[in-house]
Amino acid sequence: MRALDDVFEALKRSPFRQRFRLGLRERAYIADKGLETVHRHAADFVTMKLVPAHPKNDGKQTPMRGHPVFIAQHATATCCRGCLEKWHGIRSGQVLSEAEVAHVLAAIDRWIGQQLSQEGPGPAVK
Repeated sequence: MRALDDVFEALKRSPFRQRFRLGLRERAYIADKGLETVHRHAADFVTMKLVPAHPKNDGKQTPMRGHPVFIAQHATATCCRGCLEKWHGIRSGQVLSEAEVAHVLAAIDRWIGQQLSQEGPGPAVK
């Protein structure tokens, strides 16, 4: 598993990953629900869609919009097992360990925190 600092440096060089931003709707959702609730949602999504060794619809299981966590997952390459392997060094084909789940959640939380610390929403992802 790669260090998150190294992953985030690599993600900065990806035009695809860099285009993701929290919009007004996502920022309002976080303001309304709170970061703790959004983190719980992230944990639920990761448990359901990434923890299994062979997730259903892997590579297509994470929507591109509709929840701040979905956007964060695409921005941090934690959206599918293929991206986890390529970007984070987490092997496909085996159940995620507790440490790997914690790594994925830390990446999502870090990205959301960075987005919230920036002024104003970014453009919507198309």
